[in-house]
Amino acid sequence: MTAIHANFSLKKFNTFGIEAKAKHFVAVDSVASLTSVLQENRDEKKFILGGGSNMLLTQDIDALVIHINLKGKKIVQENDDWVWVACQAGENWHEFVLWTLSQNYGGLENMSLIPGNVGTTPVQNIGAYGAEIKDTMISCEAIKIDTFEMKTFSNKDCHFGYRESIFKQEAKDQYIITSVVFQLTKRNHKINTAYGDIQAELAKNGIENPTIKDVSNAVIAIRQSKLPDPKELGNSGSFFKNPILLKSDFEKIHAQFPEMKYYEVSESEVKVPAGWLIEQAGFKGKRFGDAGIHTNQALVLVNYGNATGQEILAVSKDIQKTIFEKFGIHIEAEVNVI
Repeated sequence: MTAIHANFSLKKFNTFGIEAKAKHFVAVDSVASLTSVLQENRDEKKFILGGGSNMLLTQDIDALVIHINLKGKKIVQENDDWVWVACQAGENWHEFVLWTLSQNYGGLENMSLIPGNVGTTPVQNIGAYGAEIKDTMISCEAIKIDTFEMKTFSNKDCHFGYRESIFKQEAKDQYIITSVVFQLTKRNHKINTAYGDIQAELAKNGIENPTIKDVSNAVIAIRQSKLPDPKELGNSGSFFKNPILLKSDFEKIHAQFPEMKYYEVSESEVKVPAGWLIEQAGFKGKRFGDAGIHTNQALVLVNYGNATGQEILAVSKDIQKTIFEKFGIHIEAEVNVI
């Protein structure tokens, strides 16, 4: 029987370092113990907790919080060119990326140092510097919360979009991902250095023909220069999504603000960096009590010590309102507000 704790502090289980209590809390380290916890508490409201890196707790959680702590990884199949690696949901994402690189497996290097655990990566279709989970994920295993049945979701089944998946839409709160299978390259790696920041970092280090490890090191250096370590300053990485606008709408806004940065994402759509919008609106580095906006990266909201989730949420809403009034653009939170 896995121990269930009452009135349990979640401060160490969320990267914002927010003090909030769980009505009940249990950590599970196998599919068997997860299944038995679900079966024995079928009538209790449940809240699934992974690495705690993509959420803002604004209140105590009146539910059974199930912390997914499944560990392990194994090779499912391979040939001379590629390998399928199955990784358990409770593994730390960045540590898993470093392990793949130590094996000379390519495909995840551009997503180095993203906070969180492996099990939540398909939910958000995490991505960075031109790579997303959907590019390498073959499938994921998940347990249905109400029936305890295991189901395999193929890449196609996940309905991936920009920071979107079936797990945030029609399958929301219905499944717990227990493991993820990735197809990674063993040779002829596709080196992705399209982003200017990566090119600049490689050039700074005199690297002309980068390896996958070089790309990872460049990404780590860039992220460390821009993003605070949650162990030192509570944060959840990028708080907002980069808004995607129809070109026709963007052109009207761009005529007013010709200095506005943008990236084409399709023939009809343009992505605008939310960090640029926040900076132009004057929020970068601002502080409101213990809640604030990071000095190096305007996309990151931070907890300077004892901010409540409500205080950080209020800052985020102020940012959204100001940007809509100034630019006519609505920016959405990437972080799940609980």
